[in-house]
Amino acid sequence: MEESPELERRAAAGGALLDGEDEEREPLLPRIAWAQPRRSAPGTAVRMVEAAQKEGLASLSAIDEKLLFGPKDSPCCPSLDLGLPRSSPTHGGDCDHSLSSELNSFVDDPGFADAILKAEQAIEFGVFPERIPQGSSGSYFVKDPKRRIIGVFKPKSEEPYSQLNPKWTKYIHKVCCPCCFGRGCLVPNQGYLSEAAASLVDEKLHLGIVPKTRVVWLVSETFNYSTIDRAKARGKKYALEKVPKVGRKFHRIGLPPKIGSFQLFVDGYKEAEFWLRKFEADPLPENTRKQFQSQFERLVVLDYIIRNTDRGNDNWLIKYEKQKDGKEIKEAKCVDEKESLIKVAAIDNGLAFPFKHPDEWRAYPFHWAWLPQAKVPFSEETRNLILPNISDMNFVQDLCEDLYELFKTDKRFNQATFESQMSVMRGQILNLTQALRDGKSPVQLVQMPCVLVEHSPGRAKGRISHLNSSFTQTFHCRKPFFTSW
Repeated sequence: MEESPELERRAAAGGALLDGEDEEREPLLPRIAWAQPRRSAPGTAVRMVEAAQKEGLASLSAIDEKLLFGPKDSPCCPSLDLGLPRSSPTHGGDCDHSLSSELNSFVDDPGFADAILKAEQAIEFGVFPERIPQGSSGSYFVKDPKRRIIGVFKPKSEEPYSQLNPKWTKYIHKVCCPCCFGRGCLVPNQGYLSEAAASLVDEKLHLGIVPKTRVVWLVSETFNYSTIDRAKARGKKYALEKVPKVGRKFHRIGLPPKIGSFQLFVDGYKEAEFWLRKFEADPLPENTRKQFQSQFERLVVLDYIIRNTDRGNDNWLIKYEKQKDGKEIKEAKCVDEKESLIKVAAIDNGLAFPFKHPDEWRAYPFHWAWLPQAKVPFSEETRNLILPNISDMNFVQDLCEDLYELFKTDKRFNQATFESQMSVMRGQILNLTQALRDGKSPVQLVQMPCVLVEHSPGRAKGRISHLNSSFTQTFHCRKPFFTSW
C-alpha cells in the first residue's frame, strides 16, 4: 500500500499507522460474559470487559467451566429451539458461536440485534456464511437458520489490502503495479468502519438509502483464517477432548472471532446499471421520475459528504415496481412513511472518509455525475431535508463526535489522521451547503473547488474542538495526474 508523506507525519504526531492486518487474536472471548453493557457508540458493538476483580479465583474457574462446557445435562451451547435439526460442525466451535454473541450488544436497536442473533444461531446450526465471488475482498452472505440471506459481513482482516484477503486480484496488483497500488488518500484497512460510518451519516441526515450497518464480531469456519489459527483451533479441540483439565484453561475453543461490518440485506434490488439502461429505453412516468430524482439526490448528498472514492453504477442499487392495471404496488418499506414505486440503496461504502482529497494518480470521480439526473438542480424537497441540518454548526459538531466514538474503537486509531478526515468532511459539507443555497445541480457541485475546514493551530481543546473554536478554510489546489474535471 503506498503511503503518503502527510499520513506518515500524522502518524508520528498522533500514533501508529493503520496499516497491516488487524490483530484478530487480541479480542479473545472474555472469561467473564456477565459484565454490564456500557453505552454503545453509534454503529459499534459493545465489547464486554473483564470484571472479575471483585470475585475470587474459584468463582472465575467455575464461570469458565460453565461457559466452555455448559451444564452436564445440556448441550455445549444452548440456543433457542427453532424446530431445526442441530448439525455437527467439524471444528468443535459451537461454544465460540454462542460466546461470540457476548461481543455484540445492540440494546438501542432490537431489530438489528435480532438479525445478529439469527446469524449466530444459523452458524451454530451449521448454516455458514457464503463467500461472495464478486469484489476484491473477502465478503460473505450471512444467512438465518432457514438459509435465507439476512446480511453481508465484511471482515476487517479480509479487506482488499489485508494479508488474509482471499482474492488474488489485489495481490497481483501489488506485485505487478506497485506504483499504483492502493489509494493514497485512504487509511488502510478501515473499510469496515467506513461502512458503518456511512450508515451513521445516512441515519443522522434521515436519507434512508443506506441499509443498516454496524460493527460486529462473527466466527465461522468458512472465513479465511491463517494456517496457524486453524492449527491452534484443532490443537485446542484435541486437548479439550483428551485432557479436559488443560482445555479448561483456554480462553476460547475454536477459531477466533473476526471484527467487521455487517450490513442488512435488501431484497428485490438490482444494480443501478440494469435499471438505468431500462429507463433510457422506457422513460419513467412523471410521478415515478420525481421519486427517483429525489432518491438520486439523497445518494449524491451521502457520497459527497463522505467523499466516496468508489461509487460506480455497479455498487448502488435500485428497486422498481411498475404499475399494474393502473394501480400502484405498495412496498413494504418506504422512506418517510410515503408510498414509493422506486427506491435506491447505497451499498459498498468502504472506500470513503479520506484524510485528504485525491491528488496523486487518480481523481476517483463520482460516476453518477455523468447521468442526466445529475444535471437537474437540487429539488426543494432535498433542500428542506438537508439544509437545516448541515448549516447548523451544532449538528456538524455532533456528527463529528459520533464518528469519533465509532472510529476510536479501532485498535490503531490515530487522532491526527481522524481530525484530517473530519477536515475533509467539513469542507464537503461547506460546499454542499453553498450549492443547495445557490440552487446548483449535482454536476455543478462536484466541480466546486475542494475545501478543507480544519481547526486553527493552538485553538483546539480536547479530542474535538468546541463550537467557539476557530476554524481555518483552505482550498486544495493540487490536482491528480488523471482527472475528470
